[in-house]
Amino acid sequence: MLTTIAVRGYRSLREIVLPLRRLTVITGANGTGKSSLYRALRLLADCARGEVIGSLAREGGLESVLWAGPEQLAGARRTGRVEGTTRTGPVALEMGFAADDFGYLVDLGLPQMAGPGSLFSLDPEIKREAVFAGPAMRPASTLVRRTREYVEESAGRGFEEVTRSLPPYRSVLAEYAHPGAHPELAAVRHRLRTWRFYDGFRVDRSAPSRLPQVGTRTPVLSDDGRDLAAAVQTIIEAGFDDLSRAVADAFDGATVSVAVHDGLFDLQLQQPGMLRPLRAAELSDGTLRFLLWAAALLSPDPPSLMVLNEPETSLHPDMLRPLASLITAAAEMTQVVVVTHSRAMLEFLGTVPIADADDDTTAVEIPLFKELGETRIEGLGMLTTPPWDWGRR
Repeated sequence: MLTTIAVRGYRSLREIVLPLRRLTVITGANGTGKSSLYRALRLLADCARGEVIGSLAREGGLESVLWAGPEQLAGARRTGRVEGTTRTGPVALEMGFAADDFGYLVDLGLPQMAGPGSLFSLDPEIKREAVFAGPAMRPASTLVRRTREYVEESAGRGFEEVTRSLPPYRSVLAEYAHPGAHPELAAVRHRLRTWRFYDGFRVDRSAPSRLPQVGTRTPVLSDDGRDLAAAVQTIIEAGFDDLSRAVADAFDGATVSVAVHDGLFDLQLQQPGMLRPLRAAELSDGTLRFLLWAAALLSPDPPSLMVLNEPETSLHPDMLRPLASLITAAAEMTQVVVVTHSRAMLEFLGTVPIADADDDTTAVEIPLFKELGETRIEGLGMLTTPPWDWGRR
């Protein structure tokens, strides 16, 4: 299980270290940094897929996502005035996590030299990577470390060279995570690659989830929900009854099924009093959105982490309790992070404020607030923030 997520230098996340539990709910007013945290987690997962450089480029490049305030805010907190300061550290976006087994840290920075005549001079570079054991990176617990092109691995009392020529746009996770040679890299890469992110679903008239689709066994719902019918049928054939209970609870005894015509799968919802089931194209937006969330949360192949961004959006208040039940059921099989504005959702999930939580608490609320443009965690101080060491280039 993940114990800590850390981000430094991304948008309003000047430096934030979050403790995680089995179910972690991120709350806060608009503009406090909830979406930035969600995007930072996606970027971290992209490191394992070799896609982090492209993802940053689609956000406008590294310089457009960096923390825009002063490097240090101690003076501003003392005087109430934000003023520019002389930079003492390198320009960097740093992210990482710690877990029960291995942790990972990546440091991205501006390129020094892309090559004569290169059109990729704005691509960020991977300056550092590290895989470590324990709650924070320490020299004695570091298993693999990378500084620019140079990669080395722990070998008893010292480190042995792995390569001197890893390109700055390639992650060590994507290039050297072979289970036989580097099992710790393979474990971290697998963990990150299984993370799933759901940021709402399209439910308009031409949404992919409303259209019949070719169906194959689908243990993981796609992020746009196009394979909803196949995912529902996979859950049904897996023998899980959570889906039928959730649908009946949400829609007054309704049942869900899948029809197949000419090889195309189409979702159906049979409601009491109706002479025929309603096809996906006929369902209301809220009904379809709830079914999409149900298919995502009841996956027969649970990931190591599932991140849900405002799942209550466009749902009737009566749907929040059944949705919370689905999230709680998912948290029994995997670790879940929920970003939400809904106080009712918090109550249904039974969360405890992180400041009041103990080591046995499984569902916590982490409230974010913004001070001098920086996202901070309410209730966490120096003694209650998880241990974390960023190291240096």
